[in-house]
Amino acid sequence: MYFRNGVLRFKTQASFSWEVITAVVLTALCIYILKQSPGFGGTSVFSRHDPGVTHVLVTGGAGYIGSHAALRLLKDSYRVTIVDNLSRGNMGAVKVLQELFPEPGRLQFIYADLGDAKAVNKIFAENAFDAVMHFAAVAYVGESTMEPLRYYHNITANTLTVLEAMAAHEDADYGSYSSVSYQPVWESQENGGGHYIRFLKEIDMAVMILRYFNVIGSDPEGRLGEAPRPELREHGRISGACFDAALGVIPGLKVKGTDYPTADGTCIRDYIDVTDLVDAHVKALDKAEPKKVGIYNVGTGKVFLYEFVEACKQATGAKIKVEYLSRRPGDYAEVFSNPRRSTTSSTGRPTTPTCRRASRSRGDGRDRIPTATGDPKNT
Repeated sequence: MYFRNGVLRFKTQASFSWEVITAVVLTALCIYILKQSPGFGGTSVFSRHDPGVTHVLVTGGAGYIGSHAALRLLKDSYRVTIVDNLSRGNMGAVKVLQELFPEPGRLQFIYADLGDAKAVNKIFAENAFDAVMHFAAVAYVGESTMEPLRYYHNITANTLTVLEAMAAHEDADYGSYSSVSYQPVWESQENGGGHYIRFLKEIDMAVMILRYFNVIGSDPEGRLGEAPRPELREHGRISGACFDAALGVIPGLKVKGTDYPTADGTCIRDYIDVTDLVDAHVKALDKAEPKKVGIYNVGTGKVFLYEFVEACKQATGAKIKVEYLSRRPGDYAEVFSNPRRSTTSSTGRPTTPTCRRASRSRGDGRDRIPTATGDPKNT
C-alpha cells in the first residue's frame, strides 16, 4: 500500500516479490565483492607476511627523498607503506605513486605523526613490516637556526619513538640522516648519532645507517621531483632555487656567502643525485645483517657552490640572474664526506657527474607533480 498523486494504491503480490528478489540479489553481489577485497574480515595483505614479498615502511614517504625511495621499491616489487604527516611531504607525490601502482596490496598511505607514540604503535601492530626506511625529518638549515628545539625534537624524539615501536614489534630498522662536526666525515665517526648507534647495537635488529648531505635531481622519467610549498622555498635547497630560476618561477638565484675560507669564497658541499641515493638505500637494505650496525657515507666529493650554479646554467641553457648576499646563519664553509667504505662495498657509488646529471632534469621534476598538501582527507 502506498500513495501516488494523492491516491491510496495497493502493490500487487508479483511486484512486491520482484522487489524482494532484486534486493536479495544486490545484497549477495555486494557481499561477494567485499569478500574479494584484500581487507575483508579485517585482514589486510599489509598485515601479513607473504612468502617472497618484502614489506617496507617508508616514513616521510611523501617527501622528496622518501617518495623517490618508495618509487624504486615499488618498481622492484616491494610492498610499501608510506607514513607521513604532510608537514613537509606532498600528497601529490603519493597520488602519482598510487596511479603508477594501483594493484591491491602494493601501496598504502597512512596519515600520521611520528610524534604520536600511540599512533605509531598502532601502525606497527596492524601491519607486518619486514624493514623500515626512515626519512621523516625537517631539514632546512636556515629554519633550523630559527626553531632549533623543534628540529631537535623532530629528529631525536620522533626517531626514538619509531625505534621503540620497532623493538616492541621485533621489526628490522633501516635509517638515514646525518649531522657533522668534522670535515671530512668518516664512516667510523658517530657524529650526531652516537646515542642512536649505541642503542641499536644493544637490540636485535639489522641496521644500516646512510649519511649524506645535499641531495639533488629527480626521477629521470619526470614522475617525481622536489616540490616544496611556496612558503618553504626561501629555506629550500640551492638546487631547487637554481631550477626555479631557470624555469622563471623566481626572478633569480640568491647565493648566500662569498667570503668563506675556500678557493673561490663560496661554500663547499657534497652533492648526490636522488636516484643514486635511493639505489644505495636499496643495496644497503639487501646487505643488512642481523645484530649488526653498518654506517656508510654516500657522497661524491667536494663541489664548490659556484660550480653547481654554472652546471645548472649549462645544463638548462637558461640565463640565470645571480645575486650574491651575506652568509646564511647555520651554514658551514665545508660539508662533505669520505665515502671510502661505500665505494668499496655493494652500496656502490654514482658513476655520472652528479651536478651535470641532476641539472639535465630541467626543473627537478617539480613542474610535473600535483602540489596537493595538507590532510589527505581534504585533498
